[in-house]
Amino acid sequence: MIEIIPAIDIIDGKCVRLTQGDYAQSTIYSSSPVEIAKQFEDQGIKRLHIVDLDGARLGKLVNTKSLHQIASQTKLIIDFGGGIKHDEDVQQVFDNGAALINIGSIAYKDPARVLGWAVQYGWDKIFLGCDVKDNKIMINGWKEQTNVNIIEYIGSFYSKGMRQLFCTDVTKDGMLQGPSIQLYKDIIAAYPSIQLTASGGATSLQDIDDLESIGCSGVIVGKAIYEGHIKIEELKKYMN
Repeated sequence: MIEIIPAIDIIDGKCVRLTQGDYAQSTIYSSSPVEIAKQFEDQGIKRLHIVDLDGARLGKLVNTKSLHQIASQTKLIIDFGGGIKHDEDVQQVFDNGAALINIGSIAYKDPARVLGWAVQYGWDKIFLGCDVKDNKIMINGWKEQTNVNIIEYIGSFYSKGMRQLFCTDVTKDGMLQGPSIQLYKDIIAAYPSIQLTASGGATSLQDIDDLESIGCSGVIVGKAIYEGHIKIEELKKYMN
C-alpha cells in the first residue's frame, strides 16, 4: 500500500506552496501550520513532510518552532528539512520532534558528512531528497543543474546502505500536471529494493494509483490537496 505524505512548506511561520521552487510564486494557505497538521491527522494521515523554506533559502534552520508545535501537538511521523548543514542542526531537528531529517543539496556537496550522520543515527533516520531535471541532479533550491545522473547519484548512497529517498522532478512540482512516472520506473528498475517516494505533480487519485502500480512506496502531495484537486477523504482507501 502506497503511503500518502502531505507536505507543509513553511515561510515566516506560515504554510505556503511554491511553483517550481520560485519564492516569487508563493501562495499562503494557512497562517497556522500546526492546525493544518492537526487536520491531516484527524483524517487518518500518519506521515508529514515539512520543508523550512526560509531555512533552505538562508542555509540555516529557521522554522524549528513550527516543527516543535506540530510534533508536540500531533502523533504524526515527521520528516523535516531545509537549512540542515551541520551536526548540531541534525540534533536540533531531532530534539524538536522530527522522526527523520530530509536532506538535499548537502548530500551532493558533502556526502561524507551525510554518511557520518547515517553512521551516527542510522539510515532509517535519513530521508534522502533528489531533485531532478532531465535526469540530472539539481541543487541550491533548484537553481543549479549538475552533470550528475540521477541513477548514478542514487547508487553512490545505495551502496552505503541508503534505502529510502524521495525524488522530485522540478519541472512537475506545483504544476498539477501529473508525476514523472518514467523517471520513477527507471529508479525502481535500477534499485528494486529502494523505498521510493514520489514528489511533485500528483494531482489525482489516478496519479497515485499509477505510482503505486509501478512500485513507489510513498507519494508526497502538496498543492493538489491545498487547492482541492485531491480531497483528504478520498485518500482514506490508501490508509491502514
